[in-house]
Amino acid sequence: MAQPALISVLISTYNTPERLQKVLWGYAGQTDRHFEIVIADDGSRDEVVAANKAALVASGLSHRYVWHSDTGFAKWTILNRAIEAATGDYLLMTDGDCIPEPDLIATHRARARVGHYLSGSYCRLSNQVSQAITQNHVAAAQIFTPKGLRELGPVSGSVARKLGAKEWGVASILDHLLRVSPTFNGNNSSAWKSDVLKINGFDERIGYGGGDREFGYRLRHAGVRPHRIRYSARMLHLDHPRGYADPEIIAKNRALIEQTQRDRVTATAYGLRDA
Repeated sequence: MAQPALISVLISTYNTPERLQKVLWGYAGQTDRHFEIVIADDGSRDEVVAANKAALVASGLSHRYVWHSDTGFAKWTILNRAIEAATGDYLLMTDGDCIPEPDLIATHRARARVGHYLSGSYCRLSNQVSQAITQNHVAAAQIFTPKGLRELGPVSGSVARKLGAKEWGVASILDHLLRVSPTFNGNNSSAWKSDVLKINGFDERIGYGGGDREFGYRLRHAGVRPHRIRYSARMLHLDHPRGYADPEIIAKNRALIEQTQRDRVTATAYGLRDA
């Protein structure tokens, strides 16, 4: 059974160095150290880029930094540049507001299968809890248990159940029993780089909302089957405002996604390589 040689963790970010710092604390504490970080920066200001790079150096993590100028939301474009820069044979996609649990890399590596992609999950935190998290909290890993997280503030029942699954020893069972379709979620999903290249990466026409799921549909159309690790691989999602959602753009995205599903598109003509 083939396992990844090197995992490239692609982290999208934009002008939020304080969140990215917390995320990097999580990767610095991984039990599996054979990975690289590839930052996909969608046009952060110069001073933010400097802060991000300083945090990367301080983390001691192997890393690459990919940046382009700010032209509005262009996450899928910068992720395509990050895919090109990645040296790993396996890609883990995530965001700069998602703190990984200590065995996240190890879980993705252990569960990777040729011809499959993996779909993990996230636990959305309250603003109070998000603000309260410190480096010590991340290093101690207690925030990945319901009890430890509740010490920082209110925790929803769904988050407590998801975090409790490993503690109770039922994560793999729940992954198997869950009947929710495992979509490709850009905050915690992974795939072989060869499969990502086969579908020509992300569709750069898509704005905010849905580009990751469209990417997952094309993987499926290309014969790459989804595998659920919802309870085995969790992220803590830091709270933040979402003022960039535009109903008109979301409607356009929906039309593009429906076309991908209807026509069973595999490789986009608007991705890594132009048509």
